[in-house]
Amino acid sequence: MRDFKKYEIWQISHSFTLEIYRITKSFPKEELYGLTSQIRRSAASTPTNISEGCGRSSDKEFNQFLNFALGSANETEYSLILSRDLGYISIEIAEDYLKKINTIKSKIYKLKQKLIPPTA
Repeated sequence: MRDFKKYEIWQISHSFTLEIYRITKSFPKEELYGLTSQIRRSAASTPTNISEGCGRSSDKEFNQFLNFALGSANETEYSLILSRDLGYISIEIAEDYLKKINTIKSKIYKLKQKLIPPTA
């Protein structure tokens, strides 16, 4: 069994999730069960799926959970764009967070390639 806490991608995505929780505290109260909840869940789902995948017995199963993590990261990216466009976060903060989520996506993809290299 893999120790998910040792994976850099888990550490980065966990820290990012904490940042998302902090920034969404300032979202409008009427968004508590809407966008606030959605972006928090998708952000938290990324490290959650990485950790769950680490508990699986094969690289193939781990890879599948990395696919789920990648999907959650994409969902988080869209929620950040929506938050920016609704004026809930500044353009500067949005750009910073979008860079971070794209780094996370890139690292997940690279880990997936290490687990199961693409066939020619």
